[in-house]
Amino acid sequence: MSLILLLLVLLNTYPIRMSRNLAFSSKQTSMHNQAAVVATSLSELGRLTEDEVFKVMSLLDNMNMTRVIVTDTDARIMFDTSETEDNIGKYAVFSEIRNALNGKDVFYSVLSEGAFMSRAAIPIRYRGTTIGAVYLYEYDSNQASLISAIQGTMLRFSYLVCALSILLALVFSRIITKRINVILSAIKVVREGSYNYNLDLKGKDELSQLGHEFNRMAERLKTTDEMRRRFVSDASHELKTPLAAIKLLSDSIVQNENMDPRTIREFVSDIGRESDRLAKITEKLLSISRLEGEKREKPYKVDVKTVVLRALQLIRPLAKDGGIELKNELENDCAVLATEDDLHQIVFNLVENAVKYTPHGGEVRVTLAKSETEVCLVVADTGIGIPSEDLPYIFDRFYRVDKARSREAGGSGLGLSIVQHAVLIHGGTVKAESVETGGTKFTVCFPSYREEGKAS
Repeated sequence: MSLILLLLVLLNTYPIRMSRNLAFSSKQTSMHNQAAVVATSLSELGRLTEDEVFKVMSLLDNMNMTRVIVTDTDARIMFDTSETEDNIGKYAVFSEIRNALNGKDVFYSVLSEGAFMSRAAIPIRYRGTTIGAVYLYEYDSNQASLISAIQGTMLRFSYLVCALSILLALVFSRIITKRINVILSAIKVVREGSYNYNLDLKGKDELSQLGHEFNRMAERLKTTDEMRRRFVSDASHELKTPLAAIKLLSDSIVQNENMDPRTIREFVSDIGRESDRLAKITEKLLSISRLEGEKREKPYKVDVKTVVLRALQLIRPLAKDGGIELKNELENDCAVLATEDDLHQIVFNLVENAVKYTPHGGEVRVTLAKSETEVCLVVADTGIGIPSEDLPYIFDRFYRVDKARSREAGGSGLGLSIVQHAVLIHGGTVKAESVETGGTKFTVCFPSYREEGKAS
């Protein structure tokens, strides 16, 4: 509205002012030329007399002036077109004539009372000597009426534009504020936890796009909340089982005073195993919390082969106890942009799972290879395999294909979730597939590290 008002003010002032200035300039030129014609014609007389001046003026064309006066050097009127009274022989006391007799060209014009009132006066010279003056006066109401009409039209147009602008501003502001209030109401509803609320804003404007983004955000919050609830429920269930077992075993020892030492040792051993299981679950939950936290270690260049060899060294005793052959084929110069801790989590969890779920006499093979753009780690085993219907869910938290066997093996259902999270953080991909000859193969790929310090 401020811009529109400013433009309307300029529209009603600048053009009118320019029109007046052009009219003043045009009149100055026209009246000066006409006065010059009269002065030139009279200058040939050498000496001005009433009769001679009248003869010359009668020969000139009608100049359409309101009044024309010719005076001698004493400002005595020699000729006057005024019909109101006989001024011949009288003295003209106009300042314009006095200035003209002093050798000056004079022009003055003003727009007042609906008319242009213009005056011009120039000296009459004969051989360099001033012998009189010519005075012209014009009262022009036609041009003034035209300018006034233009000004009135522009003023009416400005009123119309101003009224329409105010009306449109009110209409659009109500429409916009109504849509904004709908969004604000939706935000309040979602803030209270009702993530199923969806906005229905039609159109393709910015507010509609904001509404669509709000719906996607609400859907994301709903998914996150469901995952959080499921995670808390699953975590509580997983922690409750070993805690209940520990409490049951400890209560049995306390309440049974006549329990033989052998049974007590068995119960204590069971308590230790459950405590180890509880510690592993807690450790994995802390790993997930660390991966999901905002303050993570900044990635840097890591040699994957070094991390794999260190993880295999830790898992070899477990593989040896299970009678499993652990093989590896690792290429050199396989560098990625990550952190050693995250890569260790990925390698250790994948190889540990492969060893745990491979029967005695089986084999686990770890392969590391690189291409121009990727570094890929493959962990393949000859174990029990994963049914095809379970493959889409194995990276979900606390998901176990065979819960009974997983508990016997000490699995918590968190290892593969940690693997997927760590891989995605560093821009990699992970997939699992069943092998036709038996077993499972996990493939993890990262963008390879370039020498200038950027992942390709």
